[in-house]
Amino acid sequence: MTSTSHTIRIGNAAGFLGDQMTVPSRLLATGELDYLTLEYLAELTLAILARQRRRDPALGYARDFVEVLGDLIPELQSGRTTRIVTNAGGLNTRGCIQAAARLLASAGLGRLRLGIVEGDDLSGRIDQLRQSGHTLAHLDSGEPFSLPANEVVCASAYLGAEPIARALAAGADIVVTGRVADASLVVGPAMHEFSWGWDDWPSLAAATLAGHLIECGAQVTGGYLDRWRDIDLANVGYPIAELTAGGSVTITKPDGSGGVVDRETVAAQLLYEIGDPAVYLTPDVVLDLSEVEIRDQGDGRVHLAGAGGRPAPDDYKVSLVYEDGFATTGELLVWGEDCTERARAAAAIIHERLTAQGARPARWHVETLGDGTAAGVAATHHDPNEVVLRVSAHDPSREVVERFAREIAPLITSGPAGLAGYASGRPKVRSMFAYWPTLIAKSCIEPAVTVKSADEWASVLSPNAEVDA
Repeated sequence: MTSTSHTIRIGNAAGFLGDQMTVPSRLLATGELDYLTLEYLAELTLAILARQRRRDPALGYARDFVEVLGDLIPELQSGRTTRIVTNAGGLNTRGCIQAAARLLASAGLGRLRLGIVEGDDLSGRIDQLRQSGHTLAHLDSGEPFSLPANEVVCASAYLGAEPIARALAAGADIVVTGRVADASLVVGPAMHEFSWGWDDWPSLAAATLAGHLIECGAQVTGGYLDRWRDIDLANVGYPIAELTAGGSVTITKPDGSGGVVDRETVAAQLLYEIGDPAVYLTPDVVLDLSEVEIRDQGDGRVHLAGAGGRPAPDDYKVSLVYEDGFATTGELLVWGEDCTERARAAAAIIHERLTAQGARPARWHVETLGDGTAAGVAATHHDPNEVVLRVSAHDPSREVVERFAREIAPLITSGPAGLAGYASGRPKVRSMFAYWPTLIAKSCIEPAVTVKSADEWASVLSPNAEVDA
């Protein structure tokens, strides 16, 4: 039996792909951590990675992680035993682990054991799943997914913590996953350390609570806080969750770092992205936050208790992304008296010219940034001196969108006075992806775990080569 006084410290140094690159090394050096997590994925991120993978099959993972890992090499060479868990694998977990392994092997760290979690990628199984009776119904509308499978760009199931715990039990120093639930990056280490049962709902609830609170990085340590004038955000500390085998949860940050951890920051993050606080669905547990007590202990430490848990759902959430035509956005600066009126007149001219050409886009959006309308509240006390006209178009036809793109720049000499210039000339037409949230029965997926040394991973010739499972 694990002592209920045993405590582990898990720090999260990334809340999204593009977060501060220098934070992981600082947090690892100052946080006295047992585990460092790096959370990179969101629905939009998966679409970005899918676009990268389409251009180059060797891509599709969070390349920031490999650069971060390079910064961590001095700490890893020092013999520090902190283990790393990340979802940086994105849509190409093996490509990610190979890049990481080669970096580590070249730094003399080939002995480190790296684990991957696979099984979340369903993009190649769409027809098979539909043939077996899965409609992939939209979570909001209930409409079945009916597009051809070749229009699916990616489909990723939100796996849970069990395969992460399995990789840690197999001795992995670094675990790289694809799409897992954000909080599962913390739940996996807790389950491994404390040997909780997978039906120990109160303990799973406590670990999920901790994971949810730190998953967005500095949002729980002062980022996005209304009291921003009163705190140091330039040197904001990233969060650390302390968990005990008895289910105790405390949120803190490194001593001497900027930002703040108090009741307000923790309460705000507690409710972030929450629908019904009594029924927060995760692949590990149904979390009940309705009775959670938040106690500010002072000195940047907040203790939480009272999270409830019930059996996890029988389904995984799936983030499916599919091809959805073409789009572009053009911007023009409009200055001087009546700039808002003239900006909207310029947009109307574009619309009229395209209509005359028989190339009016299926979807069309006009914004005048700077006059308050983008925020839903128009300025009433004075007219702005300048606005940015932003016009966007979307259509199934690339040709239609390209015609739209050609109509922005000519306004400089053939539109209303006061058009001061455009940011980048003719806007680039890009293919568009759309999001389709759905569910898949857990019985359809067998998460796979592979753990090898960095030297072994580095010797694999191709990111897609077969390795022992």
